[in-house]
Amino acid sequence: MTLLKDFLDFFLHLDVHLFALIQDYGTWIYGILFLIIFVETGLVVMPLLPGDSLLFAAGTFCAGVIQDGEKAELNLFIVLALLIVAAILGDGLNYFLGKTIGLKALTWKVGNRQIVQQKYIDQTQAFFEKHGSKTIIIARFVPIVRTFAPFVAGIGNMSYRNFFRYNVIGGIAWVCGLTLLGYFFGNLDIVRKNFEIVIFGIIGISLLPMIIEIIRAKLSSK
Repeated sequence: MTLLKDFLDFFLHLDVHLFALIQDYGTWIYGILFLIIFVETGLVVMPLLPGDSLLFAAGTFCAGVIQDGEKAELNLFIVLALLIVAAILGDGLNYFLGKTIGLKALTWKVGNRQIVQQKYIDQTQAFFEKHGSKTIIIARFVPIVRTFAPFVAGIGNMSYRNFFRYNVIGGIAWVCGLTLLGYFFGNLDIVRKNFEIVIFGIIGISLLPMIIEIIRAKLSSK
Protein backbone atom coordinates (compact mmCIF):
# COMPACT_ATOMS: atom_id res chain seq x y z
CA MET A 1 0.00 0.00 0.00
CA THR A 2 2.85 2.38 0.85
CA LEU A 3 4.48 1.64 -2.48
CA LEU A 4 1.23 2.44 -4.30
CA LYS A 5 0.87 5.74 -2.42
CA ASP A 6 4.46 6.68 -3.25
CA PHE A 7 3.86 5.83 -6.92
CA LEU A 8 0.70 7.96 -7.05
CA ASP A 9 2.47 10.84 -5.32
CA PHE A 10 5.33 10.70 -7.80
CA PHE A 11 2.88 10.42 -10.69
CA LEU A 12 0.68 13.35 -9.62
CA HIS A 13 3.57 15.61 -8.61
CA LEU A 14 6.01 14.85 -11.40
CA ASP A 15 7.04 18.49 -11.62
CA VAL A 16 8.13 18.58 -7.97
CA HIS A 17 9.86 15.19 -7.98
CA LEU A 18 11.57 15.73 -11.32
CA PHE A 19 12.92 19.05 -10.07
CA ALA A 20 14.40 17.27 -7.03
CA LEU A 21 15.87 14.48 -9.17
CA ILE A 22 17.56 16.96 -11.49
CA GLN A 23 19.03 18.80 -8.51
CA ASP A 24 20.19 15.59 -6.81
CA TYR A 25 21.47 13.56 -9.75
CA GLY A 26 22.60 16.14 -12.30
CA THR A 27 23.39 14.57 -15.66
CA TRP A 28 22.42 11.12 -14.35
CA ILE A 29 18.79 12.27 -14.74
CA TYR A 30 19.10 11.56 -18.47
CA GLY A 31 19.84 7.92 -17.68
CA ILE A 32 16.91 7.75 -15.27
CA LEU A 33 14.51 9.14 -17.90
CA PHE A 34 15.93 6.74 -20.50
CA LEU A 35 15.40 3.78 -18.17
CA ILE A 36 11.79 4.68 -17.31
CA ILE A 37 10.77 5.06 -20.97
CA PHE A 38 12.68 1.92 -21.97
CA VAL A 39 11.09 -0.18 -19.21
CA GLU A 40 7.55 1.08 -19.87
CA THR A 41 7.76 0.29 -23.57
CA GLY A 42 10.06 -2.72 -23.33
CA LEU A 43 8.68 -4.87 -20.53
CA VAL A 44 5.18 -6.22 -20.99
CA VAL A 45 4.83 -6.58 -17.21
CA MET A 46 5.28 -2.81 -16.62
CA PRO A 47 2.40 -1.09 -18.43
CA LEU A 48 1.54 1.48 -15.73
CA LEU A 49 4.63 3.68 -15.73
CA PRO A 50 3.85 7.37 -16.46
CA GLY A 51 5.26 7.62 -19.99
CA ASP A 52 3.04 10.37 -21.43
CA SER A 53 3.15 12.62 -18.39
CA LEU A 54 6.89 12.06 -17.94
CA LEU A 55 7.58 13.19 -21.51
CA PHE A 56 5.45 16.29 -20.97
CA ALA A 57 7.21 17.06 -17.69
CA ALA A 58 10.65 16.49 -19.22
CA GLY A 59 9.77 18.92 -22.01
CA THR A 60 8.75 21.50 -19.42
CA PHE A 61 12.15 21.21 -17.74
CA CYS A 62 13.87 21.56 -21.09
CA ALA A 63 12.48 25.10 -21.12
CA GLY A 64 13.80 25.63 -17.57
CA VAL A 65 11.85 25.53 -14.31
CA ILE A 66 12.46 27.84 -11.35
CA GLN A 67 11.36 26.86 -7.84
CA ASP A 68 12.25 28.87 -4.73
CA GLY A 69 14.87 30.83 -6.61
CA GLU A 70 16.65 27.73 -7.96
CA LYS A 71 16.59 26.62 -11.59
CA ALA A 72 16.46 23.10 -13.00
CA GLU A 73 16.95 22.65 -16.72
CA LEU A 74 17.43 19.79 -19.19
CA ASN A 75 18.92 19.90 -22.66
CA LEU A 76 16.10 19.56 -25.18
CA PHE A 77 18.15 17.85 -27.90
CA ILE A 78 19.69 15.32 -25.50
CA VAL A 79 16.25 14.50 -24.05
CA LEU A 80 14.68 14.07 -27.50
CA ALA A 81 17.53 11.93 -28.84
CA LEU A 82 17.86 9.68 -25.77
CA LEU A 83 14.14 9.12 -25.26
CA ILE A 84 13.50 8.41 -28.95
CA VAL A 85 16.20 5.72 -28.77
CA ALA A 86 14.71 4.40 -25.49
CA ALA A 87 11.21 4.20 -27.01
CA ILE A 88 12.42 2.43 -30.18
CA LEU A 89 14.66 -0.02 -28.31
CA GLY A 90 11.90 -0.69 -25.75
CA ASP A 91 9.33 -1.58 -28.39
CA GLY A 92 11.95 -3.70 -30.17
CA LEU A 93 12.63 -5.68 -27.00
CA ASN A 94 8.89 -6.13 -26.41
CA TYR A 95 8.44 -7.41 -29.98
CA PHE A 96 11.13 -10.06 -29.46
CA LEU A 97 9.64 -11.04 -26.10
CA GLY A 98 6.34 -11.66 -27.88
CA LYS A 99 8.16 -13.58 -30.60
CA THR A 100 10.07 -15.81 -28.17
CA ILE A 101 7.90 -16.33 -25.07
CA GLY A 102 4.58 -15.34 -26.63
CA LEU A 103 1.45 -16.63 -24.95
CA LYS A 104 3.52 -18.52 -22.37
CA ALA A 105 3.65 -15.23 -20.48
CA LEU A 106 -0.09 -15.50 -19.83
CA THR A 107 0.58 -18.45 -17.54
CA TRP A 108 3.03 -16.56 -15.35
CA LYS A 109 1.68 -15.71 -11.92
CA VAL A 110 2.73 -14.02 -8.71
CA GLY A 111 0.62 -15.73 -6.08
CA ASN A 112 -2.81 -16.00 -7.70
CA ARG A 113 -2.37 -12.93 -9.88
CA GLN A 114 -1.40 -13.12 -13.54
CA ILE A 115 1.62 -11.00 -14.40
CA VAL A 116 0.37 -10.37 -17.95
CA GLN A 117 -3.35 -9.65 -17.97
CA GLN A 118 -5.41 -11.36 -20.70
CA LYS A 119 -7.79 -8.38 -20.89
CA TYR A 120 -4.94 -6.10 -21.99
CA ILE A 121 -3.93 -8.58 -24.68
CA ASP A 122 -7.56 -8.70 -25.89
CA GLN A 123 -7.83 -4.90 -26.01
CA THR A 124 -4.62 -4.66 -27.99
CA GLN A 125 -5.72 -7.37 -30.43
CA ALA A 126 -8.94 -5.39 -31.00
CA PHE A 127 -6.78 -2.40 -31.88
CA PHE A 128 -4.83 -4.48 -34.41
CA GLU A 129 -8.04 -5.75 -36.00
CA LYS A 130 -9.19 -2.18 -36.56
CA HIS A 131 -5.96 -0.38 -37.46
CA GLY A 132 -3.63 -3.11 -38.71
CA SER A 133 0.10 -2.40 -38.65
CA LYS A 134 -0.56 1.29 -37.92
CA THR A 135 -1.49 0.14 -34.41
CA ILE A 136 2.23 0.30 -33.57
CA ILE A 137 2.12 4.06 -34.21
CA ILE A 138 -1.33 4.81 -32.78
CA ALA A 139 -0.74 2.72 -29.64
CA ARG A 140 2.21 4.92 -28.69
CA PHE A 141 -0.32 7.49 -27.53
CA VAL A 142 -2.52 5.04 -25.61
CA PRO A 143 -1.39 3.99 -22.11
CA ILE A 144 -1.29 0.23 -21.44
CA VAL A 145 -2.01 -0.58 -25.10
CA ARG A 146 1.34 1.11 -25.83
CA THR A 147 3.13 -1.55 -23.78
CA PHE A 148 1.23 -4.52 -25.20
CA ALA A 149 1.12 -3.58 -28.91
CA PRO A 150 4.69 -4.65 -29.78
CA PHE A 151 4.29 -7.79 -27.68
CA VAL A 152 1.14 -8.77 -29.58
CA ALA A 153 2.87 -7.89 -32.87
CA GLY A 154 5.61 -10.36 -31.93
CA ILE A 155 3.06 -13.06 -31.15
CA GLY A 156 1.31 -12.44 -34.47
CA ASN A 157 2.59 -12.61 -38.01
CA MET A 158 3.99 -9.08 -38.40
CA SER A 159 7.46 -9.23 -39.92
CA TYR A 160 10.23 -7.44 -38.04
CA ARG A 161 10.98 -5.28 -41.09
CA ASN A 162 7.40 -4.03 -41.16
CA PHE A 163 7.31 -3.63 -37.38
CA PHE A 164 10.61 -1.71 -37.31
CA ARG A 165 9.35 0.90 -39.77
CA TYR A 166 6.23 1.66 -37.72
CA ASN A 167 8.21 1.42 -34.49
CA VAL A 168 10.61 4.18 -35.57
CA ILE A 169 7.83 6.45 -36.84
CA GLY A 170 5.76 5.93 -33.69
CA GLY A 171 8.70 6.42 -31.33
CA ILE A 172 9.73 9.70 -32.95
CA ALA A 173 6.15 11.02 -33.09
CA TRP A 174 5.38 10.08 -29.46
CA VAL A 175 8.54 11.45 -27.87
CA CYS A 176 8.74 14.60 -29.97
CA GLY A 177 5.02 15.34 -29.74
CA LEU A 178 4.65 15.17 -25.96
CA THR A 179 8.10 16.54 -25.09
CA LEU A 180 7.69 19.56 -27.34
CA LEU A 181 4.17 20.08 -25.98
CA GLY A 182 5.70 20.39 -22.51
CA TYR A 183 8.55 22.55 -23.82
CA PHE A 184 6.25 25.15 -25.36
CA PHE A 185 3.31 25.07 -22.93
CA GLY A 186 4.52 23.50 -19.66
CA ASN A 187 5.71 26.79 -18.16
CA LEU A 188 2.50 28.70 -18.75
CA ASP A 189 1.09 29.97 -15.45
CA ILE A 190 -2.20 28.14 -15.89
CA VAL A 191 -0.34 24.85 -16.51
CA ARG A 192 2.12 25.24 -13.62
CA LYS A 193 -0.68 26.06 -11.17
CA ASN A 194 -2.82 23.13 -12.33
CA PHE A 195 -0.17 20.55 -13.16
CA GLU A 196 -2.11 17.60 -11.67
CA ILE A 197 -5.19 18.51 -13.73
CA VAL A 198 -3.06 18.77 -16.87
CA ILE A 199 -1.57 15.32 -16.19
CA PHE A 200 -5.05 13.82 -15.78
CA GLY A 201 -6.10 15.61 -18.96
CA ILE A 202 -3.22 14.07 -20.93
CA ILE A 203 -4.11 10.63 -19.58
CA GLY A 204 -7.81 11.11 -20.32
CA ILE A 205 -7.21 12.21 -23.91
CA SER A 206 -4.77 9.36 -24.54
CA LEU A 207 -7.23 6.81 -23.13
CA LEU A 208 -10.10 7.97 -25.38
CA PRO A 209 -9.27 5.65 -28.34
CA MET A 210 -9.22 2.60 -26.05
CA ILE A 211 -12.47 3.63 -24.32
CA ILE A 212 -14.17 4.17 -27.68
CA GLU A 213 -13.03 0.73 -28.90
CA ILE A 214 -14.36 -0.95 -25.74
CA ILE A 215 -17.74 0.79 -26.08
CA ARG A 216 -17.98 -0.12 -29.78
CA ALA A 217 -17.12 -3.75 -29.02
CA LYS A 218 -19.81 -3.96 -26.34
CA LEU A 219 -22.44 -2.33 -28.57
CA SER A 220 -21.63 -4.59 -31.51
CA SER A 221 -21.94 -7.70 -29.31
CA LYS A 222 -25.53 -6.82 -28.32
